[in-house]
Amino acid sequence: MTAAGGVASGSRQTGFSPWTNTSRGSAKSIWTLRRSHRCQFADDEMWVFVVVFFIMFPAMFGLSLGVTGVYIQILVKIFEWATVRIQRGRQEQSSLPVPLHTGIIERASGSMQEQMGQLRRSQPTAAGEFCLSDAMYFCKKGLESIVDDQVTQRFSSEELASWNLLTRTNQNFYYISLRLTIIWGLGVFVRYCILFPLRIALAIIGLSWLVIGTTVVGFLPEGSVKNWLSELVHLTCYRICARGLSATIHYHNKENRPKKGGICVANHTTPIDVVILANDGCYAMVGQIHGGLMGVLQRSMVRSCPHVWFERSEMKDRHTVTSRLRDHIAAKTKLPILIFPEGTCVNNTSVMMFKKGSFEIEGTIHPVAIKYDPRLGDAFWNSSKYNMVSYLLRMMTSWAIVVNVWYLPPMTIQ
Repeated sequence: MTAAGGVASGSRQTGFSPWTNTSRGSAKSIWTLRRSHRCQFADDEMWVFVVVFFIMFPAMFGLSLGVTGVYIQILVKIFEWATVRIQRGRQEQSSLPVPLHTGIIERASGSMQEQMGQLRRSQPTAAGEFCLSDAMYFCKKGLESIVDDQVTQRFSSEELASWNLLTRTNQNFYYISLRLTIIWGLGVFVRYCILFPLRIALAIIGLSWLVIGTTVVGFLPEGSVKNWLSELVHLTCYRICARGLSATIHYHNKENRPKKGGICVANHTTPIDVVILANDGCYAMVGQIHGGLMGVLQRSMVRSCPHVWFERSEMKDRHTVTSRLRDHIAAKTKLPILIFPEGTCVNNTSVMMFKKGSFEIEGTIHPVAIKYDPRLGDAFWNSSKYNMVSYLLRMMTSWAIVVNVWYLPPMTIQ
């Protein structure tokens, strides 16, 4: 026992053990793993803190920390520099590509006299004699005017005067110089690797909050408390979704805001029009019942707020639609109805003729004009070219959305 004790004592004194190195290596690896987990958890906490306290809370109360304004000013300065660099590059390089035309017809450059002169020089005829190409030229011009008229041009993206560093614009000049290419690459990284994940998170939070909040409020009994909570939930969720698009909204003439028991009519550029208007007040939506995610949102929203949803068969019955809208307006305590009388999305350069169905209902009409700034992102939804998912992805990977909203004086039928 003494010998054994001496061996044991010697082992303790010298620190020798057949498991010492293995134990130290395992402990070191475990410590390293725990440290990496702590760092990752700290990074996650930081992102949650930024999203909640610097974006969500100010959005819920309709406040702004001014970060978006500074961000937009920096972008405008960069665009101005890029425009000057492009103009200088045009002078230095004579072989730059011609900007693509946004319309259906790709028209020839030059005046009518120049084009006629080219046709005449290509024909071996004497000056002043009749040439069949003259008649064909005017027929061609007439057909171009018919096919690519002013109405057709309203359904194509607006042409930009300068490039906004987005490859989806009509003028792709990011290969003119090395500095311009580097800035374009940094812009792609910022939009897709920083802004896009953040906007996706905010959109998910806003829509989830909308579904949960309206469902819970829907169980409350009818009354002023339920109406107040419903408006608060809608307003909060729409503001969070607007922050998810980096939207900067300027409202003008707020004294003319639509009031309860009225009809709000506005020009229509994008489905985001609803989010833009609902940031400053709540509205009762009018539309067709859908399935999928849109159906989930509609069913949850109608539990807390009297939105007007129609079945597909009812939408074709004009009398039924008019009757339900008239009943909604008759209750002066209900939210104003939001209608887009154009019936389709237009590229925000002009306004299509309104359909008269919205004005056949006896009530106060509140006109609203919405104008988007195309420099930071094209908000127009070309439904014939993009589906809803691809359009929203394009919006979330744009620089920002800057929009002005004008409330016009209310009108009534004389």
